[in-house]
Amino acid sequence: MSFYRLLDVLAARKDPHGLSGDVLVNGAPRPANFKCNSGYVVQDDVVMGTLTVRENLQFSVALRLPTTTTNHEKNERINKVIEELGLSKVADSKVMMSKQGRTIIFSIHQPRYSIFKLFDSLALLASGELMFHGPAQEALGYFESADYHWEPYNNPADFFLNVINGDSSAVVLNRKKEKPVIEKLAEFYTSSSFCRDTKAELDQLSGDQKKKRSSAFREITYVTSFCHQLRWITKRSFKNLLGNPQASIAQILVTTILALVIGAIYFGLSIDSIGIQNRAGVLFFLTINQCFSSVSAMELFVVEKKLFIHEYISGYYRVSSYFFGKLFSDLLPMRLLPSVIFTCILYFMIGLKAQADAFFIMMFTLIMVAYAASSMGLAIAAGQSVVSVATLFMTISFVFMMALQYNEFLGQNFCPGFSTTENEFAICTGEAHLTNQGIDLSPWGLWKDHVSRIVKVTGMDAVNVSSSSWGCLYGPDFPGNQTSQQLGGKMIMCNNRMIVPDVCGV
Repeated sequence: MSFYRLLDVLAARKDPHGLSGDVLVNGAPRPANFKCNSGYVVQDDVVMGTLTVRENLQFSVALRLPTTTTNHEKNERINKVIEELGLSKVADSKVMMSKQGRTIIFSIHQPRYSIFKLFDSLALLASGELMFHGPAQEALGYFESADYHWEPYNNPADFFLNVINGDSSAVVLNRKKEKPVIEKLAEFYTSSSFCRDTKAELDQLSGDQKKKRSSAFREITYVTSFCHQLRWITKRSFKNLLGNPQASIAQILVTTILALVIGAIYFGLSIDSIGIQNRAGVLFFLTINQCFSSVSAMELFVVEKKLFIHEYISGYYRVSSYFFGKLFSDLLPMRLLPSVIFTCILYFMIGLKAQADAFFIMMFTLIMVAYAASSMGLAIAAGQSVVSVATLFMTISFVFMMALQYNEFLGQNFCPGFSTTENEFAICTGEAHLTNQGIDLSPWGLWKDHVSRIVKVTGMDAVNVSSSSWGCLYGPDFPGNQTSQQLGGKMIMCNNRMIVPDVCGV
């Protein structure tokens, strides 16, 4: 077990499953909310880069101190921490903290002597074996008794490290028929008085303090409520968003430009046979755009995963508070606003159905597609470290384009003045086109189609038929002087033109 993993277990930041023994704090069982009442300094800085030092401390204080603490007391605590860390050296601050009744446990590889002389208790680990545990100032005498002699003016920490690694001259002189250094020191410590004293102290402490180790990790008592945590997480996320406006402004700008370009390409769709092809094409493109414009949401959890893990296991907040805070502050504005802008520009430029309900249905559907794509990306990104993996599954969101077809084609007549009763093969209405695509028009049928197409993604081929596979044939004999002929599939007869779809196996 590495030094950092050992500290994680001692600080209740790792599940101790598979480990044996008890963790006692000053002779008493470690409380369930120990990680909420203790501090843990990691090797790398884990803070929000867009916030100031004071703002990061305010976030920590707001979530780790009880809500009964006044703002004045919180500000005093923040100012005190800033003063301690800003005006004092590392060694001096540790002395000051120990005088204030704080217990400090940390792992260090090779401390300088000015730090080593501050140690009260020292534990040396190597390859999972305990080399020494006892008063730090008695460690040199212990190694002397093991026939490892310390050279004057040598840093004791360097000496211990050299002995354990086999680099010391004392080790070279004692290599004749000797066991490996680590094995020898482990056996020597097991038979030493330091080991016997430690075991006796542990037996005395654990006599009346048995507890369930499983509950110590799972039962966490947060000092703040869910709503309090949600408010501060949302507040910090908005500050982070405002501190990095390039991403949000760029997304809105690109959305506006793209909507204008698409609107210019499909400007003023006509109500005829060509309109069917253009509508299916633009609806297909709208869905693709909504899916892939939501890829940026996948970076949300990947980029902040390290920060989230550190703050969560330190007892800052619940997982639910963090999740909903991110939804309110990032996903909702960053997915909702671009979808609204996209719909408002495109809908009227393209000239879709001039009905209020159809407009809002399309806007709602595009928003839901963006949310579905973002949610799928977040679900995948939560367990991945690489964003590109999530893009492989984004195409599943294409199934929601069926809702756009349902909204736009329902109630449309693409054969004005022509009676469909004269020919059983004629398809002139939007309902007939949707039925020909295999879409159930009943209230439950729309959602049933969505579910079935999630399982069978090949059902999306039906959309490709309507978007790109219509051809036009002129016939000399149509009803009224004409006869109809079925060529490879059902025919649409509009204004003396017969349009035959390439059904592609549908």
